[in-house]
Amino acid sequence: MKRVVITGAGTINPLGRDVASTLEAMRNGVCGIGPLDIRDADRLQIKIGGQVRDYDEAAHFNRQQTALYDRFTQFTLLAAREAIGQSGLTFNGALADRSGAILGTSGGGLNTQDENYRVVYEEGKNRVHPFIVPKLMNNAAVSQVSMEWNLRGPAFTVATACASSNHAMGQAFQMVRSGMADVMITGGSESMLCFGGIKAWEGLRVMSKDACRPFSATRNGMVQGEGAGVFVFEEMERAKARGAEILCEVIGFAMSSDASDIVMPSKQGAARAIAGAVADAGIAKEQVGYINAHGTGTAANDKTECAAVADVFGQHADRLMISSTKSMHGHLIGGTGAVELLSCIMAVRDGIIAPTIGYEEPDPECALDVVPNVAREAKVDVALSNAFAFGGLNAVLALRAA
Repeated sequence: MKRVVITGAGTINPLGRDVASTLEAMRNGVCGIGPLDIRDADRLQIKIGGQVRDYDEAAHFNRQQTALYDRFTQFTLLAAREAIGQSGLTFNGALADRSGAILGTSGGGLNTQDENYRVVYEEGKNRVHPFIVPKLMNNAAVSQVSMEWNLRGPAFTVATACASSNHAMGQAFQMVRSGMADVMITGGSESMLCFGGIKAWEGLRVMSKDACRPFSATRNGMVQGEGAGVFVFEEMERAKARGAEILCEVIGFAMSSDASDIVMPSKQGAARAIAGAVADAGIAKEQVGYINAHGTGTAANDKTECAAVADVFGQHADRLMISSTKSMHGHLIGGTGAVELLSCIMAVRDGIIAPTIGYEEPDPECALDVVPNVAREAKVDVALSNAFAFGGLNAVLALRAA
């Protein structure tokens, strides 16, 4: 099997408009969660979120493009521009045929749906723009990426709720490792911070009204965010031959299904995915130094995840660092794993562990080193990124230093 490395990274999220500013915010424990600035926010019970604030689509796209690009697609394209630009790749000839894109999202063009439902049902209009379907479909972002960069290999969207990005990146990793592709553009994006999106999530009663405090005994729910993370996964020897900067190596991936409940997480299902990623990487459990947790800030998720980590790692669990960057940028749903992967890259490349901010009080059911409130310097050989979605769909990635 071939070895797979990351040669480009890009993002736009509540913490920053690029990778450098995002990692700086993570190092400093910056909170990107604040009051929602959306239409009809006064009708919502939940009034906070991790928004990409002061975003001006006209600064990045022309009128013809904005007519076709939902906000989640715009975020994807901006992140892809940074990632592909850093990689230095140009896709033409044989490379175009052997390069593709797999991206994750859950809500897809939800902003477009929300706005057009309002136009039809509230304003009583009988026609909508002819581009609404290609604008709102979940594969809109990956299709636009493939067209903008001439990616003629495999291209599709993965939708597995909160694990969408990790599933997408895992599939991209497997394609490059198996030799099906030389380069894959992968990651995910989400923008569900509209009236309909928040109102639907309110019904689940898992949302916090004040802050995201993963692992803290005072936690009271998740906070939604928005944004995108995109990466260039490339076959290692090819990257070395062209002198590319290698950010880190992707060494393992595993998936599992709880097969038990549509919303309640399963310790056993999460543990199988974590253990599977370690086994796929071909490493000893003791080599793992950091885990970016799914860590949503809900009572059930956090304690279940800590129990799964303890089951998999045994005594080594007490020596692991585990943090949730959702405390800073919110839960980007289908895009969350992609933005969170940046913290894993920072851990193995720079030796900086992003903190879990908002931590107030220990919870005996989350009795692990959750890197509370302040970032930490530490040498990390291997990092894991956990994603455990509604529907019991789990996906875990393993990275190590280049």
